[in-house]
This record gives sequence, structure tokens and C-alpha cells, in this order.
Amino acid sequence: MNLFSPETMIQISLALPALAIGLVFLTGKFPNLRETCTLVVASILFLINCDLASHVFSGERPSWTLGQMMPEFDIAFSVEPLGMLFALVASGLWVLTTVYAIGYMRGHHEKNQTRFFACFAAAIFAAMAAAFSANLFTLFVMYEVMTISTYPLVTHHGDEKAKRGGRVYLGILLSTSVAFFMFAIAWTWKISGTLTFTQGGILAEPFSDGKVTELQLAVLLGLFAFGIGKAALMPFHRWLPAAMVAPTPVSALLHAVAVVKVGVFSVLKVAIYIFGLDLINDTGAGEWLCYVAAATILLASLVAMTKDNLKARLAYSTISQLAYITLGAAIATPESALGGGMHIAMHAVGKITLFFCAGAIYVGAHKTDISQMRGLGRAMPFTFAAFLIAAISIIGLPPGGGSWSKWLLALGAAETGQVLLIATLMISSLLNIAYLVPIPIRAFMVPDGEEPLSFHEGPMMCVVPLCITAVGSVALFFFANSIYDCLLPIVQ
Repeated sequence: MNLFSPETMIQISLALPALAIGLVFLTGKFPNLRETCTLVVASILFLINCDLASHVFSGERPSWTLGQMMPEFDIAFSVEPLGMLFALVASGLWVLTTVYAIGYMRGHHEKNQTRFFACFAAAIFAAMAAAFSANLFTLFVMYEVMTISTYPLVTHHGDEKAKRGGRVYLGILLSTSVAFFMFAIAWTWKISGTLTFTQGGILAEPFSDGKVTELQLAVLLGLFAFGIGKAALMPFHRWLPAAMVAPTPVSALLHAVAVVKVGVFSVLKVAIYIFGLDLINDTGAGEWLCYVAAATILLASLVAMTKDNLKARLAYSTISQLAYITLGAAIATPESALGGGMHIAMHAVGKITLFFCAGAIYVGAHKTDISQMRGLGRAMPFTFAAFLIAAISIIGLPPGGGSWSKWLLALGAAETGQVLLIATLMISSLLNIAYLVPIPIRAFMVPDGEEPLSFHEGPMMCVVPLCITAVGSVALFFFANSIYDCLLPIVQ
């Protein structure tokens, strides 16, 4: 018997991260209590979302309206399968990231930890609200809350380098939102009279009535794609490498749990519920975006190969991997959209593992550059074994979960006869191998004549989460069909 109705569970899911913010500040002088409160709230949120998912994936579409800002502009929430998957990913990884952050922040003796945990909770609130958004207005508001709440995390260290990275982060994300995203929303409202996410899209009728042309649809899609700067399409991608000045738990938040996932989730949701896959296909509005995404996939991978700093290499890897999801939206077939949706989960678990490993290496061995890591795998076997497992998933090889999402994207490209896009996916996987696999290989190799380093893993609270997420990358391979079935209603 369920204790709460689905509508009540939406309210609880939004209230819990907000509660966590207050609890963190109230208990800030007592670190153990502060972090216990964060862990308890995060765990309850994940359990509530699991309960809510049982309703959503069985066909229910619970909704709740918080209030009306202006006529027809509501802060409203409605849960569908894509948003539910994103909420499960964000809330589940919040638990593990909190455990990891405790080990990292204490192990590295970071300052301002109370502010860190409070802003982290605020970002999770924005992620939950964006995941459950019922219309473009609500999504836009929560998208901006995400940007503002993560700025203190990016500038956490407070030095000039952090401030410079924060300026790039805030400048690009806010300027793209105001210049493109907001304009796209206004234009959508003008031609359709609604901003509500609707199965099959809301722009097909205005197009058939002659209110918008094929060219205008292509331009509108571009405004959304580039206006949602957190999707990190080139050339609006520099904020993501710039944000690497933040502590590693923040990098995990940026790259896996919330920030970039809000971006690609928004792009996919706009394609499915505002344009509609059929309209994008019939008009060819997404064809140009396919090639922009393909170029981003390849160029970011090539740049990643040149980076010796581990976090910088992973940052450009993220830019490339996010473009897979945008590509799925632009191809606009059922298989590609499902592949993009699945890649949200597959990439999240794999990439958070890689960043967890990077942080554990920094705390345990004080190494940041790949060239310094030769032989380090003998001292940190769990960390580098987890890195290898996650890398296999990111590459798209079995038994990594990423193999299925990339397979579906390739099927979508094949369905539309896009040979160049299939080639892009294949070349990209080879480039993934080139910039990821040498890292653990280098780490496990000991040069001739040198004694292996003594065993010295990072703090247990860093190592345990990365082992769990590494196992999760493999588990997603075997349970991919369940995720596929849960997402199937979004394209029907």
C-alpha cells in the first residue's frame, strides 16, 4: 500500500532538496550531523522517486501545479518517462556523490564545506524540478536556478583561477539562455499559443496552418539547441572545461548528476514534446543539427587526446558524449530518441565513475596529469580497475551499458540512411579508445628496473562509491531492456 499519492510524491521530491539546504546551514557547525542530514535526505529522495517511478512507468502521468506567474505561464509539474529516468539518475547519484564528497572534502581539507553541500542540494532541487517540468516556462526557470546555484560550486576555491573559470561558466550559460533560449520560448508561444509539453509535439498544427515554415522550424530548433548551453554544443562549450577548476565532486555534479544532463535532457524533451519527432523528420529541420552534433563528437574527442591533465581530458570527453544525445534528438527517429534517452543514464554512471577516480587519484596520490600516473595502478588497483570498467562503457563496448545506447543511435542513423553519421559513431568510438584506454594501461605498467609503488588507495569514502558506480556501468548492460521498455512510451 502506497503511503502517498503520486501527486504528493512530486511535492515531496521537490521539497526534500529544499529541506536539505536549510538543514545543511542549520547544522553547519557540526560536520558529522550536517553530512548525516544530507545523506538521509538524499536517500529518502531516491526512495520516493523509485516509488513514483513505479506509477509513471506503469502508465500514470501525475501532475501538480505550484502557481501561476502570469496568465498561461504556470509553474507546473508533470512526470513522464524521460523526466522520471532523469530524476532517478540525479537522485540516485546524489547519494553516492554525497558519500564521495565527504571523503574528498575531508581528505583534501577543503574550506567552506557547508556552502558546498548547501549549493549541491540546491542544484539537485533544480534538477528534480526540471525533470518534472510540465512546460517550457517551468523548465526555463529551473534551468536558470541550476546555473545560479552551481556558480558558487565552480568558484569554490575562491582564487583568481576559480573566479576566471566562474566568469566563463556564468557568462556563456546566461548569455546563451537570454539570447537564444528565451527567444525560442517566446517564438514558440507566439506561433502555438501554448508552452505545455505534449505527446507528439505542439508545432505540427502551426506548421500545417502555415504559421511557420520549414526554414523557420530549422532556425527555431537551432535557437533551442544553442540556447540550452548546458548541452555544450560547439562553439558554446568552453564553459565546461573552464569549470574544471572546481573540486572533483563538483565536476561529478557538472558532468554526470545534474548540470550537463539538464542540458541534453532539455534538448531531447524539446525535440519530442515541442517539435515532435515526425515533424522534425518530415521537414528536415534537424538535418543541419545532426552535422553540428557529429562535428562536436569528433572535434571534442580529438581535443581530448591532446590533454595531459586528467580532468581536462574527461571534460572534452563529456562534450563529445553529450553530443551523442543531441544527435539522437536531431536524427528524430524512435530508435535514436530512445538511444539518446538511454545515454543519459549510461553516460551518467560511466562518467561519474571516471571523475570519482580522478578525484581519488588526486587525494590519494596527489597526481593530476596522466603522464605522472605510470605504475600508479599497482598502488591504487580498485581505482584504476573501476576507471577501466567505466571507460569500456563510455567507449560503447560490452559489457558496458553505453554499448546499447550507442547501438540504438546507430540504428536511428541507419534508418534515415545517414551513412556519415554511422561513420561518425564508429570513428568516435575508436577515438574514445585512444584517449581513455591508455590511462589504466599506463597505470598498471611498471617500467623495467622500478619497484611497484606500495598499496595506497584514496579514502574509503572515495573508493567505495567509485566501485559501486563501476559495477553499475556493467549492471546497466544487463538491464538495458528494462530501461528501453520504460522509455518506449515517449515515442509512441
